[in-house]
Amino acid sequence: MTQQLTESAPVSTQTPPKRHRLRSLLRRPRLILSASLVLVMIVMAAVPQLFTGFGPGPLEGCDILNSNLPPSSDHWFGYDPQGCDYYTNVIYGARASIVVGLLVSIASFVISAILGAIAGFYGGWVDAIISRVCDIAFGLPFILAAIVILQLFPERSILTVAFALALFAWPGGVRFMRSSVLAIRDREFVQATRVLGGSDSRLIFSHIVPNSLTPLLVLQTLGIGGAIGAEAGLTFIGIGLTPPSVSWGLQLSVAREYVSTVPHLLIFPAVFLSVTVLAFVLFGEALRDELDPNGANR
Repeated sequence: MTQQLTESAPVSTQTPPKRHRLRSLLRRPRLILSASLVLVMIVMAAVPQLFTGFGPGPLEGCDILNSNLPPSSDHWFGYDPQGCDYYTNVIYGARASIVVGLLVSIASFVISAILGAIAGFYGGWVDAIISRVCDIAFGLPFILAAIVILQLFPERSILTVAFALALFAWPGGVRFMRSSVLAIRDREFVQATRVLGGSDSRLIFSHIVPNSLTPLLVLQTLGIGGAIGAEAGLTFIGIGLTPPSVSWGLQLSVAREYVSTVPHLLIFPAVFLSVTVLAFVLFGEALRDELDPNGANR
């Protein structure tokens, strides 16, 4: 009897799908490393108090007598010109820079998804109008256009800078979304829903958009690093964020006056900015490879 049961019910040696998926992810060190760095930076922006003993803000415990003192064992990043702990300033600077990057990417994602879906689904004159608008937006230099918009605001906050960057960050996403919709709109499941009486809105939002978002999601993930770098660049030249905001761009702007005498004012925010931008770019590339249906980049 035991022998018959053994022969009739062989033990499966296949790895369960979830376990196989986990092992597959663990074999991608770039994805794990970049995702870990992105998570750390987002937590730092959301809850900076976890990373510094000073609080509730970056100006806590300042003493002008400590102005520009170099790094020490008690104050790892030294002091800024106001005599504030520079490590605390750099930690709190993550919030503005990362929030701007996320807001720009989210706004661009929404605009691109809507316009790209409409252009790809309806085609004809609707597609032509949206495509021409994208061409006009592509013709405007991104940074120059953002500078012109920001000059209209005497005081520039996180929302102001994000708004100016988001105004010109969506054309590339529209093109990606449009291409994805064109590849999906004539598939069998879409045609079946149309035959059964499905409305255009149901076809777009229930079937086409959910199956077309992967390329756009990857593009906007890559764009977060670019938006963070753009905010820092605009702020560095005096067009971006203004005090009392705290950001890496503002710290770099102040540091340029002390480059030769107090180099630590430039080094630490520059390192954090570079690592953050690199982390988002690497995460976007790893996500692209992971979601690539053809596995071409693996």
